[in-house]
Amino acid sequence: MKITNKDLLEAREAWGCGIISISKTYDTKGIAEATLEANKVLEELYAFDLGPVLFKPTLSGGQQTFRSSKEGALSYFIGNNDKYPLDSGFGIKSWRKFQAETSEIFIDDNIAMWMGWVTLTNKDGDLVKVDKSWGYKKLHDSSLKIVLHHSSLPYQV
Repeated sequence: MKITNKDLLEAREAWGCGIISISKTYDTKGIAEATLEANKVLEELYAFDLGPVLFKPTLSGGQQTFRSSKEGALSYFIGNNDKYPLDSGFGIKSWRKFQAETSEIFIDDNIAMWMGWVTLTNKDGDLVKVDKSWGYKKLHDSSLKIVLHHSSLPYQV
């Protein structure tokens, strides 16, 4: 049941594919279908069914810096939620490419942490690179779920 480096690679790739899928769905089918897709991604990849997920999105602040509920995460990815008026929908920015670079990995049996950089490219070729940390828990069914998601823009000198 121990988490492996391969498990972590697959989990990162699944997250990247999920963000791209949300974006493509939004671009081709609109917000209602993108919302369904985002819900699917959140259910497959995040551990909201176990309790609060420690979720700090890249572009969040003030009272809503940290999100521990599925509703808060969904709002960050697709926007369109009056409870989170500053959310513009990070997942619906026409993302087409995902790349992750590892800084460090920590694995202790069924718990693992990954820290590094994530670069997303949109359909126009514009890039955004963020500092990212994920914490994972491997469940009894061998699925790997995100229990911590922290993302921020790199420090500017």
